[in-house]
Amino acid sequence: MIPPLSVRLGFVLDPPLVDELRERIIALWADATNAGGAVGFVAPVTVADVRPTAEAAFAGVAAGVDRLLVGHDDAGLAAFVFVTSNRFDLKEHWRVLKRVVVAPDRQGRGYGLALMAEAERVGRSMGLSALQVTIRDGHGLPAFYQRCGYREVGRLPGALRVADGDDRDEIIMWRELSGAPANWSAAD
Repeated sequence: MIPPLSVRLGFVLDPPLVDELRERIIALWADATNAGGAVGFVAPVTVADVRPTAEAAFAGVAAGVDRLLVGHDDAGLAAFVFVTSNRFDLKEHWRVLKRVVVAPDRQGRGYGLALMAEAERVGRSMGLSALQVTIRDGHGLPAFYQRCGYREVGRLPGALRVADGDDRDEIIMWRELSGAPANWSAAD
Protein backbone atom coordinates (compact mmCIF):
# COMPACT_ATOMS: atom_id res chain seq x y z
CA MET A 1 0.00 0.00 0.00
CA ILE A 2 1.43 3.38 -0.96
CA PRO A 3 1.83 5.75 2.00
CA PRO A 4 -0.71 8.56 2.47
CA LEU A 5 -0.75 11.65 0.29
CA SER A 6 1.11 13.61 2.98
CA VAL A 7 4.23 12.13 1.36
CA ARG A 8 4.69 14.40 -1.64
CA LEU A 9 6.93 12.25 -3.76
CA GLY A 10 6.23 11.54 -7.41
CA PHE A 11 7.86 8.63 -9.21
CA VAL A 12 9.16 8.00 -12.70
CA LEU A 13 10.15 4.54 -13.87
CA ASP A 14 12.94 4.40 -16.43
CA PRO A 15 13.33 8.12 -17.05
CA PRO A 16 15.49 9.14 -20.02
CA LEU A 17 19.10 8.85 -18.85
CA VAL A 18 20.11 12.35 -19.91
CA ASP A 19 23.40 13.74 -18.63
CA GLU A 20 21.69 16.04 -16.11
CA LEU A 21 19.82 13.17 -14.44
CA ARG A 22 22.93 10.98 -14.40
CA GLU A 23 24.92 13.74 -12.68
CA ARG A 24 22.16 14.35 -10.12
CA ILE A 25 21.95 10.65 -9.29
CA ILE A 26 25.72 10.36 -8.91
CA ALA A 27 25.84 13.47 -6.69
CA LEU A 28 22.94 12.22 -4.55
CA TRP A 29 24.61 8.80 -4.25
CA ALA A 30 27.82 10.45 -3.01
CA ASP A 31 25.89 12.72 -0.63
CA ALA A 32 23.98 9.76 0.83
CA THR A 33 27.22 7.82 1.33
CA ASN A 34 28.93 10.79 2.99
CA ALA A 35 25.93 11.22 5.30
CA GLY A 36 26.47 7.66 6.56
CA GLY A 37 24.34 5.71 4.09
CA ALA A 38 25.24 2.12 3.30
CA VAL A 39 24.79 2.27 -0.47
CA GLY A 40 27.83 0.49 -1.84
CA PHE A 41 30.62 2.73 -0.59
CA VAL A 42 32.22 3.85 2.66
CA ALA A 43 32.54 7.58 3.39
CA PRO A 44 34.22 9.73 2.45
CA VAL A 45 33.62 9.47 -1.29
CA THR A 46 33.66 11.88 -4.17
CA VAL A 47 31.51 11.99 -7.28
CA ALA A 48 34.52 10.58 -9.15
CA ASP A 49 34.57 7.57 -6.79
CA VAL A 50 30.87 6.83 -7.40
CA ARG A 51 30.85 7.48 -11.16
CA PRO A 52 32.19 4.09 -12.42
CA THR A 53 29.67 2.09 -10.36
CA ALA A 54 26.88 4.45 -11.37
CA GLU A 55 27.79 4.25 -15.05
CA ALA A 56 27.69 0.44 -14.87
CA ALA A 57 24.23 0.65 -13.30
CA PHE A 58 23.07 3.12 -15.98
CA ALA A 59 24.36 0.73 -18.66
CA GLY A 60 22.10 -2.04 -17.32
CA VAL A 61 19.13 0.32 -17.48
CA ALA A 62 20.03 1.57 -20.97
CA ALA A 63 20.30 -2.04 -22.16
CA GLY A 64 16.77 -2.71 -20.90
CA VAL A 65 17.94 -5.40 -18.48
CA ASP A 66 17.51 -3.33 -15.31
CA ARG A 67 15.05 -0.63 -14.29
CA LEU A 68 15.57 2.73 -12.59
CA LEU A 69 12.95 4.21 -10.30
CA VAL A 70 13.41 7.84 -9.31
CA GLY A 71 11.41 9.91 -6.84
CA HIS A 72 11.01 13.68 -7.11
CA ASP A 73 9.52 16.22 -4.76
CA ASP A 74 9.11 19.98 -5.16
CA ALA A 75 12.86 20.45 -4.64
CA GLY A 76 13.91 17.92 -7.32
CA LEU A 77 15.49 14.48 -7.19
CA ALA A 78 14.82 13.03 -3.75
CA ALA A 79 15.27 9.26 -4.07
CA PHE A 80 16.17 6.43 -6.41
CA VAL A 81 16.57 2.67 -6.59
CA PHE A 82 17.74 0.27 -9.29
CA VAL A 83 15.57 -2.81 -9.87
CA THR A 84 18.17 -5.23 -11.20
CA SER A 85 17.98 -8.51 -13.03
CA ASN A 86 19.89 -11.48 -11.72
CA ARG A 87 21.04 -12.15 -15.31
CA PHE A 88 20.28 -15.84 -14.84
CA ASP A 89 17.28 -17.54 -16.44
CA LEU A 90 16.36 -19.55 -13.36
CA LYS A 91 16.04 -16.32 -11.35
CA GLU A 92 14.08 -14.18 -13.81
CA HIS A 93 10.96 -14.36 -11.61
CA TRP A 94 12.48 -12.01 -9.02
CA ARG A 95 14.74 -8.95 -8.88
CA VAL A 96 17.24 -7.28 -6.55
CA LEU A 97 16.75 -3.72 -5.37
CA LYS A 98 20.12 -1.97 -5.38
CA ARG A 99 21.14 1.42 -4.04
CA VAL A 100 18.00 2.36 -2.12
CA VAL A 101 18.83 6.06 -1.73
CA VAL A 102 16.90 8.93 -0.15
CA ALA A 103 18.42 12.41 -0.06
CA PRO A 104 19.89 12.98 3.41
CA ASP A 105 18.12 16.33 3.81
CA ARG A 106 14.75 14.69 3.11
CA GLN A 107 14.95 11.71 5.42
CA GLY A 108 12.32 11.38 8.11
CA ARG A 109 9.49 12.37 5.72
CA GLY A 110 8.41 8.86 4.74
CA TYR A 111 10.24 8.99 1.41
CA GLY A 112 12.03 5.70 2.02
CA LEU A 113 8.75 3.94 2.74
CA ALA A 114 7.16 5.54 -0.32
CA LEU A 115 10.12 4.48 -2.50
CA MET A 116 9.87 0.89 -1.27
CA ALA A 117 6.10 0.84 -1.80
CA GLU A 118 6.55 2.06 -5.36
CA ALA A 119 9.31 -0.51 -5.98
CA GLU A 120 6.89 -3.17 -4.76
CA ARG A 121 4.20 -1.83 -7.11
CA VAL A 122 6.70 -1.93 -10.00
CA GLY A 123 7.68 -5.51 -9.12
CA ARG A 124 4.05 -6.58 -9.07
CA SER A 125 3.38 -4.86 -12.41
CA MET A 126 6.35 -6.77 -13.87
CA GLY A 127 4.76 -10.02 -12.69
CA LEU A 128 7.61 -10.76 -10.30
CA SER A 129 7.30 -13.30 -7.49
CA ALA A 130 9.67 -11.52 -5.10
CA LEU A 131 12.14 -8.72 -4.45
CA GLN A 132 15.44 -8.95 -2.58
CA VAL A 133 17.54 -6.29 -0.97
CA THR A 134 21.00 -6.90 0.47
CA ILE A 135 22.00 -4.64 3.34
CA ARG A 136 25.04 -3.87 5.46
CA ASP A 137 24.73 -4.70 9.15
CA GLY A 138 25.45 -2.00 11.70
CA HIS A 139 23.09 0.64 10.34
CA GLY A 140 19.80 -0.47 11.91
CA LEU A 141 18.36 -1.23 8.48
CA PRO A 142 16.64 -4.59 9.10
CA ALA A 143 13.83 -2.91 11.06
CA PHE A 144 13.13 -0.50 8.19
CA TYR A 145 12.92 -3.28 5.62
CA GLN A 146 10.79 -5.41 7.95
CA ARG A 147 8.30 -2.52 8.07
CA CYS A 148 8.22 -2.78 4.27
CA GLY A 149 7.26 -6.46 4.40
CA TYR A 150 10.75 -7.95 3.99
CA ARG A 151 12.13 -10.74 6.12
CA GLU A 152 15.71 -11.77 6.73
CA VAL A 153 16.50 -14.96 4.81
CA GLY A 154 20.26 -15.08 5.08
CA ARG A 155 23.38 -13.54 6.49
CA LEU A 156 26.99 -13.72 5.35
CA PRO A 157 29.11 -13.11 8.47
CA GLY A 158 31.85 -10.53 8.01
CA ALA A 159 31.34 -10.41 4.24
CA LEU A 160 31.75 -6.64 3.99
CA ARG A 161 35.05 -5.07 5.02
CA VAL A 162 34.28 -1.39 5.60
CA ALA A 163 37.65 -0.69 7.25
CA ASP A 164 40.62 -2.56 8.67
CA GLY A 165 39.26 -4.52 11.62
CA ASP A 166 35.63 -3.62 10.79
CA ASP A 167 33.93 -6.45 8.95
CA ARG A 168 30.12 -6.32 8.72
CA ASP A 169 27.56 -8.98 7.99
CA GLU A 170 25.79 -8.82 4.66
CA ILE A 171 22.07 -9.38 5.33
CA ILE A 172 19.74 -10.73 2.66
CA MET A 173 16.15 -9.51 2.95
CA TRP A 174 13.29 -10.98 0.89
CA ARG A 175 9.79 -9.72 0.02
CA GLU A 176 7.39 -12.17 -1.58
CA LEU A 177 4.97 -10.46 -3.94
CA SER A 178 2.50 -13.30 -4.32
CA GLY A 179 0.36 -12.12 -1.40
CA ALA A 180 -1.25 -8.81 -0.57
CA PRO A 181 0.81 -5.62 -0.74
CA ALA A 182 2.58 -4.57 2.45
CA ASN A 183 0.17 -2.80 4.78
CA TRP A 184 2.12 0.05 6.35
CA SER A 185 2.19 3.81 6.13
CA ALA A 186 4.58 6.69 6.61
CA ALA A 187 2.89 7.32 9.97
CA ASP A 188 3.87 3.88 11.34
